[in-house]
Amino acid sequence: MTKIKDKSKEKVSVATEIDRLEERRARCQDNLDRAEFRSRKEQLSDMERQELEEEMTIIKERVQKLDKELSTLRSENRKNMLLSVALLAVSALLYFVFFDSEENS
Repeated sequence: MTKIKDKSKEKVSVATEIDRLEERRARCQDNLDRAEFRSRKEQLSDMERQELEEEMTIIKERVQKLDKELSTLRSENRKNMLLSVALLAVSALLYFVFFDSEENS
């Protein structure tokens, strides 16, 4: 079962993965905002406040983890983009060297 998930994950583009993680991060941030609002506006018992603070800590850790993953993926995306641009430049150079020189002959 794990191998199937790994194979399907390999087929996902970096940009798609970035979009997916950004959506997850936005949902976590919304949950964190709601929890912070609740902690400020509602009268909570000490136990409820402690549970809410623990939940907020977990959500903050998730957000930090997602930020780290996003940073890594964005870096990989930049590398892929630079590689694509380099390949395009080399292709254009080869085209002009071989085909443009034939026209001038």
